Amino acid sequence: MSIGVDEVDEDHRRLVDLFNLLNHAVGEGEPLDYLAAILEELINCTVWHFSHEERLMLKHRYPETGEHKAEHRALIESARALQEKILQAGTRVEDEDLAFLEHWLAEHILTSDMRLGAQLSQVM
Repeated sequence: MSIGVDEVDEDHRRLVDLFNLLNHAVGEGEPLDYLAAILEELINCTVWHFSHEERLMLKHRYPETGEHKAEHRALIESARALQEKILQAGTRVEDEDLAFLEHWLAEHILTSDMRLGAQLSQVM
C-alpha cells in the first residue's frame, strides 16, 4: 500500500499496525477500556497523519486538497462515533465496525492517497 512518498508511507505503516493491534485485541476479547485506549491512539495518530498530509497538499498546491480533506473529516467522525459507542454504551466492537474501518483505510490509501502520492512524487 505504498504511495511512493516515504514520510507518508511511514505514517500509513503505523496506522495499519495500530489497526491490526485493535483487530487482534477485539478477536482476543480484550477489555473494553483497553480497546478504547487503542482506538484513542489510532484516532490521535490518524488526526496527526491527516494534518501531515494536508500540510504537504498545501505546500505543493495539490489540486484535490478540498475533497481529500473532506474524506479525512469523514473518517475521523466515523472513528469518533465508534469510540463513543464503546465508551458510553460499553458496547463490544462488532466485526462490521472493524470491517468498515479497514475498508475505509485501505480504500483511502489505494485511491485518494495514491493520487496524492503520484502528485507529490513529481514535486518532492
